[in-house]
Amino acid sequence: MKNNMTNQPFNRAGLFTLSIRLVIGWTYFSAFWRRLILENKLIPDEAGYIGEKFNHFLPNALGIKPIIEYLVTHPDALETSMITFTIIEAVVGLFIMLGLFTRLMSIGIFGLAMGILLGSGWIGTTCLDEWQIGVLGTACGFSLFLAGSGSYSLDHYFVKKNLNFTHRKWFRWMGSGSFPISNPKIFVLIGSVFLFGLTLYTNQYFHGGVWGTLHNKSVKPKIEISNAAVNNSKLTFEIYRTEGVDVYGSFLIGIHLLDEKGIVLKRIDGDDLSKFPKKNIHNHYAAKVKPGKHSLIIPLGAKADLTIDLNDILIQKNEILRVKLIDISGIEWTAVIE
Repeated sequence: MKNNMTNQPFNRAGLFTLSIRLVIGWTYFSAFWRRLILENKLIPDEAGYIGEKFNHFLPNALGIKPIIEYLVTHPDALETSMITFTIIEAVVGLFIMLGLFTRLMSIGIFGLAMGILLGSGWIGTTCLDEWQIGVLGTACGFSLFLAGSGSYSLDHYFVKKNLNFTHRKWFRWMGSGSFPISNPKIFVLIGSVFLFGLTLYTNQYFHGGVWGTLHNKSVKPKIEISNAAVNNSKLTFEIYRTEGVDVYGSFLIGIHLLDEKGIVLKRIDGDDLSKFPKKNIHNHYAAKVKPGKHSLIIPLGAKADLTIDLNDILIQKNEILRVKLIDISGIEWTAVIE
């Protein structure tokens, strides 16, 4: 009995996708290589920790924001998930390059790409980088599921060796060979239309790329201020960095407390912010607000409560009307104090 992998059209389809297998397999396997072999980026509280980068996704993620928020507020769960995620990327990427259980691994490619798309599709300063990676990854995963792998693969090697499991129906679903559905036209059409619709929807949702005004939330920083209040000669307020470049923070060089006429009642400059007491910063997530060399650094996705002592200024509680934050770029954000 002829093995299903000798079906020439499907064997050739798998052969023709060899470059896709190798390239997309390496993109995922290289994540493991970078994080664990070249450097160890899986150690919490050290520079480059992947959990902090994952935190960058949070502010504008689509559909999976509650999952991300849970993880970045639970350090142990975050560390475990980052290790698990890295191992999955390594296995999926390596197996895809080797052509081992290609269709099963293509589902992994699809899932990983979907996670990138929904989590970080809004990030990218120039060419909508993460969105492009996400949508192309989902399309490649779907294509590899349809084609399987051809001559240069372990799936094909096992078939040539005529191993028993290659004759099982499950191998056609999980490995390679002729597609398990006798007439796949409707399946291909539905999958392709879905992915095209997902591409258009996410392009519009994240960037306004289909109609209306284009926008890019990665171009300049944005800080949201909330819960500003004065109690017992202390001003407390919450800051949340929701936009801007993910590879470096917003550099806060000034905090001004203003009265109703806009007169500055208290001024904290960059030098003071570089020495801002850590006990007066309560971070919520893995990405942490912290004093830098010349400013207060606020990474993308960071949320923290700041406390400012007012004992050094002789004012009444109701005299302070607004708090103003000043970024090194010149951008300012203000909020009314309750």
